[in-house]
Amino acid sequence: MKFRHSLLGKFLIIIFIAVLFIPIVIPVTSALFYIPLLTSKQDDSDKEYNGKDIEKMWHKEADKLKGASPDQINKTLKKVKRNYPNSTVFWVDGKGRTQQQFPAQKDIPTRWSASYTVNFMKKSYDSDPFTTVAFIGSKKENGFIVFQMPRNKMRPPIDNIRSRYDLIYAFGLLALFGMFIFLSWLFVYKLRKRLLHLRDAMDQKGNEGIPEPVQVGKKDEIGQLEIAFNHMIYQLKEGREREREEEKLRRKLIANLSHDLRTPLTTLRGHAYTLNKENLSEKGKESVELIDRKITYIGQLVDNLFSYTLLSSGKYPFHPQTIDVLRKIRMITATWYPVFEKEGFVVNIDLPETKIEWVIDPDWFERVLDNLFQNILRHTKQGKYVGVVGKNAESNFTLIIEDHGPGLNTISNDKGAGIGLSIVSLMLSEMNLNWDIETNERGTKFSISGSH
Repeated sequence: MKFRHSLLGKFLIIIFIAVLFIPIVIPVTSALFYIPLLTSKQDDSDKEYNGKDIEKMWHKEADKLKGASPDQINKTLKKVKRNYPNSTVFWVDGKGRTQQQFPAQKDIPTRWSASYTVNFMKKSYDSDPFTTVAFIGSKKENGFIVFQMPRNKMRPPIDNIRSRYDLIYAFGLLALFGMFIFLSWLFVYKLRKRLLHLRDAMDQKGNEGIPEPVQVGKKDEIGQLEIAFNHMIYQLKEGREREREEEKLRRKLIANLSHDLRTPLTTLRGHAYTLNKENLSEKGKESVELIDRKITYIGQLVDNLFSYTLLSSGKYPFHPQTIDVLRKIRMITATWYPVFEKEGFVVNIDLPETKIEWVIDPDWFERVLDNLFQNILRHTKQGKYVGVVGKNAESNFTLIIEDHGPGLNTISNDKGAGIGLSIVSLMLSEMNLNWDIETNERGTKFSISGSH
């Protein structure tokens, strides 16, 4: 897989950008942002001012004004104002009267008292704006001149640039970081969306119970997973198709075998019947009787095999109707009673004297009980017991058929392939009846229950 089509490659690119974001991206963007500003032409307002130099300059100008007239003082203040555009300058004469202000200030009183002057000096010390006061001609009686400048106007040019552009720069970095977060989220969101789409495709079953193939998008790892998923779907459909063909062939084979076996079995039964009329020895009669029993057994197996094939393919006639199930059970049991009695079985019948109706196919239900009784007769002769017990609850009736045989788990030469029980299971399920079986070495209990 090419690196540019790999999710791992894209993820590593995001991690690489994240690692380089702080140590490289921030310095580079800072340089690209500030260098043009630093190299641009600066005006006088961007000069750097030192407080000590200003204070020294101010006292020097005050010394020069010794004996100067008010006009000369005003001209000096105008000159200083031009050199320091961001400053505020004014002077107070020896009588405490405020003279010229550049520019005019509302909070400057017209007359200065001694207490106000002292308070002004205290507040101006090391405060903002920067303030320096010098006596004219170095004498108090001549008055004083005042110089004020906001401290943020005294910072180096780079500080002034930062003060103007830091907010913009911060928003720029925030935008870059937001873009990185957005791209990371977009990557994970699309990845998650594709995985959820694949999960939904797995959960949605088609007509055959198999998910439908998905459309393959990109050629990354998820794309390879989608290709593998589609390949699995195609294999499942091919396997399902093969199963249907094999099942169809199997049913056809069983139907043909069942049909073909009935003719020779009928012929064998006819010959056994003819032989039984001959004058045979006791041993010969036993052999003919054994042959007849085995022919009957094989006939039953063939019939079960054919019935199972029809049931599993849904072609066995099914005609449900409402019947008195207890009456039906008594009729079937009465039919089998002489057979069990002839074999020496103890038959225990305990059915409630009431009417219980089930919606079932009577022929199917008779076939179920015939199979169960036939199994008891064939495999539990040593137990010599069969019980037919009915338990009626408020809305549920349970029929229990039990024996005292060796159990279904016991190995026996007479044990069949279990087709009879398979037919019982299919028929009961189709008639919406619940069933359960309990078996051990002391016997087997088969329960059939349904609501009424």
